[in-house]
Amino acid sequence: MSGPRPPTAVFPTSACHRCVHNRYVRAKGDAVYLLCSARPEKYLPQPVRVCAVFVAAPPPEPGP
Repeated sequence: MSGPRPPTAVFPTSACHRCVHNRYVRAKGDAVYLLCSARPEKYLPQPVRVCAVFVAAPPPEPGP
């Protein structure tokens, strides 16, 4: 199961949180994994500081 951005960053210093290629995958319990759709190794060791395929995601829209 995957979903939108969690309320707090799992790895706050990781570039993955700001990348369009990132998806959050929730496992049973409280585990949350960062899945990269652009790299052959889908679950990168975190935190990722620099990435060759990084593309900045647009900022989230403000809530109501």
